[in-house]
This record gives sequence, C-alpha cells and structure tokens, in this order.
Amino acid sequence: MIRARKGLFILGYKHSEHRVEQRKLLSSVLVKPTGPKCNLDCAYCFYLKKDDLFGRQKIYRMSEDILRTMVKQVMWQGGPQVSFGWQGGEPTLMGRPFFERAVEYQARFGRQGQVVGNGLQTNGVLINEDWALFLRDAQFLVGLSLDGPRHIHDKYRRFPNGRSSWEYVVKARDIMLNKGVEVNALVVVNDYSVKYAREIYEYHKSNGLTHMQFIPCVEPDPLDPTKAAAFTVDAEAYGEFLCDIFDLWSTDFKNGRPTTSIRWFDSVFYTYVGLEAPECTLLRECGVYVVVEHNGNVYACDFFVEPKWQLGNVMTGKLDDMLNSPLQNEFGKIKAELPAECHSCQWLKHCRGGCPKDRQGDPRDHGSNHFCRSYIKFFEHADARLKKMAEAWRREQRQQSVDNSTKISFGNVGRNDPCPCGSGKKYKNCHGKPT
Repeated sequence: MIRARKGLFILGYKHSEHRVEQRKLLSSVLVKPTGPKCNLDCAYCFYLKKDDLFGRQKIYRMSEDILRTMVKQVMWQGGPQVSFGWQGGEPTLMGRPFFERAVEYQARFGRQGQVVGNGLQTNGVLINEDWALFLRDAQFLVGLSLDGPRHIHDKYRRFPNGRSSWEYVVKARDIMLNKGVEVNALVVVNDYSVKYAREIYEYHKSNGLTHMQFIPCVEPDPLDPTKAAAFTVDAEAYGEFLCDIFDLWSTDFKNGRPTTSIRWFDSVFYTYVGLEAPECTLLRECGVYVVVEHNGNVYACDFFVEPKWQLGNVMTGKLDDMLNSPLQNEFGKIKAELPAECHSCQWLKHCRGGCPKDRQGDPRDHGSNHFCRSYIKFFEHADARLKKMAEAWRREQRQQSVDNSTKISFGNVGRNDPCPCGSGKKYKNCHGKPT
C-alpha cells in the first residue's frame, strides 16, 4: 500500500510531536500553463471563475521565457527529487511541443543524479496517439478526469454548448492505456455521483484504471451566499460513499495486497503506521508546494489562487524563497487553526481537520469542515480494519528487516549454529535449509 509510482513521489517520514521548524525544501510545483482556460464547461469547476483574476485578458498561454525560467528555478533550487504537476484549466491546450520543451529544460537544467517527475491532469479531449506516445516516453503520470459511466460523467462534465464529453474521455483513456501510459482516474464526487460508489469503482477497475482519486465537491452557491451550490455533495452521503468504497477496496485483495489504489485511503494508511501522509490535506500544516500561473504569478495553493495569497512572480523572485516566505508560512498555519470540535476528536490524528477550503464551501457549516461528519462516519467504520492492516504491514517490515540483516551475517554461520534470525532453530533447519 505504501509505494512510489512513475511521475509521482511519495515521501514518508516518521512524525514527532516535537518538531524543529526547518526551511522547506522545494520539491513540488503545480503549474497552470493555460490558466483557467478550458475546452469543457464543467458545472462544478471552481477554477473557471478565475477569469475574473486576470481582468479582460482572454488569451492564457505561458510564454517560453516563463516556462524556461520556472523549470530552471525548480531544477536548480529543488531537492534531489522534484515533481511538476501540470494542471488547468486544460493544460493540453498548450500543445504537445510545449511539454516537449518543458522536458528538454528539465534535462538541461537538472543536476547530476536529480530525479524529476511529471504529472498531467487532463480532461482527455485532445489526447491522441501522438500525445500518448509522448506521455509514455516522457514517463508522465496522467490524471484523467472521468467521473464514471456516461450517465454519471455527463451529468456535469459537458462542452460549453451542452454536448456530451464522455466519449472523448473514454477514447483518450483507451488510447493511453493501449500505449502504456500510466493513468489514474480522477473522480469528482457530487450530489449525483455519490449515489453510485460501487458502479464507479467497478467501472474504472474493469476498464483498466486501478488507481483512483475521489475528490468531494463543495462550492458556495453563486446566486445564494447563504448556502452551498446544488451540486455540492452532502456530508452524510459522502461518508456512506467512503465506507462503500472502503469495503470494496479492503476486500479486493490478491496475495495480501489491494488490487486497486485509492489515493485517500493510501494516504490515511500512512497515519496508521506512524508515517507522515503524502497528501497535504492530512498534514498538520499547508504550504508545502506552490502554484505557478500562466503569467508567472506564484500562489500559495491551488484552491487559494487569489490576490491575498500571491507570493510573487517567477520572473522577479525565487521560488525557494517564496515557498519559505512569511506569507506562505502564514497561509500554512491556517490549517492548524481548527474548529473547537476538532480538538477533542479521536480521529484528529488521522484527518488533521481536512482541507481548509472545505471550511468555506458551505456557509451553513459556520467555519467547520463540510466533510467532518463524513470522516467521522468513515473512521468509525474502517478503524478496526485499518489497524489490522497496519499491524500486518509492520510485521512485514520487521521480517524484511530481519531477512536483510541475516543475509549479511549468514556467510559466517555454521550449519549447526543457531539461526541468526532468532527463531531458535539451527541454521540448517531454518534460513540455511536448501530451497
């Protein structure tokens, strides 16, 4: 369950309640080369509204100078492992040559031994065989926005003229899988899709998407500031959804391992084995990465691309300094300013209050996380099994540690000596037994 994959780095560290404040390492940037520009008009998309941020500007394209400067900064200022997340809007509107140049710059400015990963989030509309071959050869990890079968996907994900987008996305999925691209399913859970947990899970798995990310939707109603938008998923319903998906995931095993990867479950599992979760929503503080817009402006977070949280611009400042700036540190600490009910909650060590943006999507929550009841329902349902899985993982780690240590010392062990693994058996009847 804890593993690294192409295009995605999962870095886990044992946590301590007594931490020393350290300068954050630049290891991840989220890039929006086309700003909010998109060829779809998804009803629940929060980023399309960022049009207002750029005034009357209608063309959103990252320039060659900004691309080169940004990549150079990340490679020079970043750590031994760096990752670029390319997102939008719809990033493929930039065209494949843009990303080919990005990869060339990464190779040109990268340091000896430095590892770079690329992730692309796309609606798939423009993906063809040429795109797929590039993504495969450049080892991009692709997050494909596909909410499920046609009736679920097309509920909210349509072209500006109202036309269905499902067939385009499914075609992109099949092209990429056939060409060997590593693809994840990105699923927005809304008021409609929340009813179909099993159908969505089985649909993706049966079509070759065994890595899934479920993103719960909560946004303010643009016409009524007193409530959330109609497509927002109800907290109780989302809790049921998580429990249903967990039951499918936790019983769908082969050789002791889950046959699917659910990103949030994988991240929660880290907290059960004493490791720091790779997903920022499960950390104590935010601000561990930065967002670079098409015009070079740098922001604190994907969900807070707004003037208040602009950290600077790549053409006039250093990304490393912006990541460690007082403003970014201020933003990061907002997450720890939890509602009163969180401080006495037994599940706080596993959810850390969730994402701060979920505290402001529905005014009726009065500053509490909209999905608080969802997470309580989930942990009450899944805690016992997660603890058993965690203990099994620890046993496996201990055994691997024993195996590794005994391999080193076996060369000096006599056949009738006690086996160094500590079993109490003679070496010839234990690890020295012929296989």
